[in-house]
Amino acid sequence: MSNTVVTPLLSTKPINWEEVLSTIIAAYGCTTGTIHFIEEDPSLLHLKAQQGIPSFLVPKLSKIPVGKGMAGIAAQRRKPVEMCNLQTDDSGVARPAAKETKVEGSIAVPLLKENKLFGTLGIAKPVPYDFTEEEITTLMAIGEEICDYVGE
Repeated sequence: MSNTVVTPLLSTKPINWEEVLSTIIAAYGCTTGTIHFIEEDPSLLHLKAQQGIPSFLVPKLSKIPVGKGMAGIAAQRRKPVEMCNLQTDDSGVARPAAKETKVEGSIAVPLLKENKLFGTLGIAKPVPYDFTEEEITTLMAIGEEICDYVGE
């Protein structure tokens, strides 16, 4: 799986971030996902696109503090944060509301380019799952490519 799957979508103006996210979700056999961008306040992640998130949870995900929840911790650490089964996680990384998504195997990766943080990408499956090293590497590459288009 190469990151070229989103390249054509990033060349359209304006970029349809919902379509970009949907394509990534489908390519990984997932059902749910989010894209968050850092905007003027570097301590907050702002929801840019989502798929499969229950409507009552969207307000809770619209702004995520860096350091809170899977996306916030991935942003803070600048490293992927993964859970084989979010439903049984007791590490405290996943926020209680995250369990309301009913997803299990999930990953949040930072959108990084030249060590600058642009946001996060999160995807999840409805079953327990460990993402492979190759999948994680490819997700990070997709994230780096997305960084070139943040703000468009």
